[in-house]
Amino acid sequence: MGELRVEIDLRTGLAPYEQIRSQVVAHVAAGRLRVGDRLPTIRALATDLGLAPGTVARAYRELEAAGVVTTRRRAGTVVADGVSPTDVAARHAAHELVRAGREAGLSDDAIVDVLRGALLGEPRTDRAAPH
Repeated sequence: MGELRVEIDLRTGLAPYEQIRSQVVAHVAAGRLRVGDRLPTIRALATDLGLAPGTVARAYRELEAAGVVTTRRRAGTVVADGVSPTDVAARHAAHELVRAGREAGLSDDAIVDVLRGALLGEPRTDRAAPH
């Protein structure tokens, strides 16, 4: 059974709930968390990280919406059945692409164009112009 280790760095500019979400995804993608592994309770993780429970709850809600975890009354929050580490890794990479593109000032349409170009094997350029 895997153990969830999460570290929050308030200097990154990335919201704490997003840091939790991305680290859980990374643990699943790397196989450190497997189907059925239980995540800490919202209250326990919030206490461990020195965060408000609502912050952890938001991360868990986003993970559940993405199909990475499921929440059951008695079982708590567990890694979802049928979740593929490869799919999780691809989703994680896609989220990172969107985050980096937005930080660079690209519009969502420009980010999609960059991804489409990569899929089509277009030559890389140093920089895409913001839209």
